[in-house]
Amino acid sequence: MRVIDLFCGAGGFSRGFADAGFRPVLANDHAPAAIDTYRANFDPDGAHSVLGDLPGLLADPSFVVPAADVVVGGPPCQGFSLLNKKRVGDERRDLWRPFLEVVRRSRASVFVMENVPQLLRSHELGDLVRMARELGFRHVEGRKLCAADHGAPTVRHRAIVLASRVGPVDWPEPTHAKDGAPAPWRTVRDAIGDLDDAPVVGTRIRDAAAPLDLHFGRNPTPMSRERYRAVPPGGNRFDLQRSRPDITPQCWIRKTSGGTDLFGRLWWDRPSVTIRTEFFKPEKGRYLHPEQHRPITHREAARLQGFPDDFAFRGTKTQIARQIGNAVPPPLARALAAEVARTLASRPLAPPVRAVSEPALTVSKARC
Repeated sequence: MRVIDLFCGAGGFSRGFADAGFRPVLANDHAPAAIDTYRANFDPDGAHSVLGDLPGLLADPSFVVPAADVVVGGPPCQGFSLLNKKRVGDERRDLWRPFLEVVRRSRASVFVMENVPQLLRSHELGDLVRMARELGFRHVEGRKLCAADHGAPTVRHRAIVLASRVGPVDWPEPTHAKDGAPAPWRTVRDAIGDLDDAPVVGTRIRDAAAPLDLHFGRNPTPMSRERYRAVPPGGNRFDLQRSRPDITPQCWIRKTSGGTDLFGRLWWDRPSVTIRTEFFKPEKGRYLHPEQHRPITHREAARLQGFPDDFAFRGTKTQIARQIGNAVPPPLARALAAEVARTLASRPLAPPVRAVSEPALTVSKARC
């Protein structure tokens, strides 16, 4: 079974689908470091991974979309994110359109799109569903899934749009749950409890073997170290303010509500909070180690997202952090892939499809 991964980033979606038996035939991203990472894991010869802006590629007559059974991808979510104060009118909200154009050209039977939960409350979702049905997808549904329910040690809620024109695809049943049935959520301790207590500060250990190759930290100022030490287990910026107002930033003292995860410590006995692209900055969220006086490392963040240690990352420290924070957790991707594979395996045998290249459908942008 052939899969296309768009806005692929490091390849979290591809990792899950490859684990379920799919063969990648096209991957695309606009970030060079992300494509380097993808190639290191899935495409060492660069045979099917393409660097470039997807709308621009689709406008190039020489760009060929191969036939595929499934198209997956997570168009950049910043256009919908509540963290984006200028999200209304953000052109990134429309990147589902070139995604569906690839679905059309590849003649895929199924597509799986991932985004932030706000997508499910947007008018764009109505446009997406209407266009998908024009393309023959009779079964289109969007749901919010939690990665922790499918084996990733992070409470990461994502919108998933699942569409098929060969029969309904079942949603994956949770394998883990907060209440422990059928199995308890995986915790921070499960994911990172075995790692060295003293990660190297500063430069990445490029010659070290995994997991130490990404187990590096920042070089914080003495003031930052003092602030870290003032945050108790499970605490956050409000604990810092109560115990050490003399070293608490004035902007936090003036801000008396919101931001309860800022400068927070993770808990050993719970899954991680959502890993974002700046997890190495504790002022951005609950990213302090559960007991050590430091932020989590890149290796710890990758594990909390569900990446195995043998998954190779390429780029600078900031580029790798962006890849980790933007990724679809591979355990969630694997759970979706298993259900897609089951649906495709049950369809009647048919001749292989051929990709198409004629001009795209014209779709109204009217609101629903």
